[in-house]
Amino acid sequence: MTPTASIPSFSELTPDTVLDALACVGLLGDGRLLPLNSYENRVYQVGMDEGSPLIAKFYRGARWSDAAILEEHAFVATLVEREIPVVPALKINGSTLHSFNGFRFAVFAKQGGRAPELDNRDTLEWIGRFMGRIHAVGALEIYQHRPTLDIQNFGVAPSQYLLSHDFIPAELVEVYRGVVELALDGVRRCFDRAGDVNALRIHGDAHVGNILWTDVGPHFVDFDDSRMGPAIQDLWMLLSGEPADMTRQLGDLLAGYEDFYDFNPRELHLVEALRTLRLIHYAAWIAQRWDDPAFITAFPWFNTQRYWQDRILELREQIALMDEPPLVV
Repeated sequence: MTPTASIPSFSELTPDTVLDALACVGLLGDGRLLPLNSYENRVYQVGMDEGSPLIAKFYRGARWSDAAILEEHAFVATLVEREIPVVPALKINGSTLHSFNGFRFAVFAKQGGRAPELDNRDTLEWIGRFMGRIHAVGALEIYQHRPTLDIQNFGVAPSQYLLSHDFIPAELVEVYRGVVELALDGVRRCFDRAGDVNALRIHGDAHVGNILWTDVGPHFVDFDDSRMGPAIQDLWMLLSGEPADMTRQLGDLLAGYEDFYDFNPRELHLVEALRTLRLIHYAAWIAQRWDDPAFITAFPWFNTQRYWQDRILELREQIALMDEPPLVV
């Protein structure tokens, strides 16, 4: 993640650079820039001289290859062709990916909305229908340039990164090492119980913040984390509460989902395993970007003893949960 001569730091992405980048593809801003909430990339709402504001997304250097970004853009464009409510990168001068002074960027139409009411059964069924349609398209092809959500990529490699750098307080390193090894053993058992589960192109980060609701229903945004993975990855983050609550919520989602795509109930063995992998991966995600001043500002507690004590407790709780019976549809 360390910037090189060919990969500039986000500190060099000044307002003038943002406006000049848009101007280089023929989009003239009026000087109004509103930074939007994004740590991985830099995203701005840009007022235009003519027409509605646009959203400009500047990609973090060295994370995705050009081919991987274009592959995600193509997937979202296919969803649009199938009239699935997603927000695609705009094709400008024949491409959806552009470059300016070493920064890669894409432009999107501004589409607002509010958070969906996940305690509403009709809302969950509606979201489920569109998620089923996304997965039906996602299963038609495979990603060639994007990784798979698996134990190695989301668990083993991230935990090794954390243990090989100086983020965990010295007195907790061996405790964390032992707990994360037990947690990964639990993840493996869950995957063994699930058996042969299909991997398809998924959204990858389908939490409530990436679903916007309007009077005509939901639309899905930010496919930046899209990758190959099990279908349940795009469903479990919409579940909350006690097991009985999650069972009801899952039933409501699947009532719409299975109108368009068959759900494999064996994937329910993966819910807590995927939650565990996300916890491990998230900590490493922060660590790998610690040279970005925005992360130091946003996560000042990251390398404190209290933070890592909480992570160890979380993983211990997950170890127990992964040996509990799965949700039942």
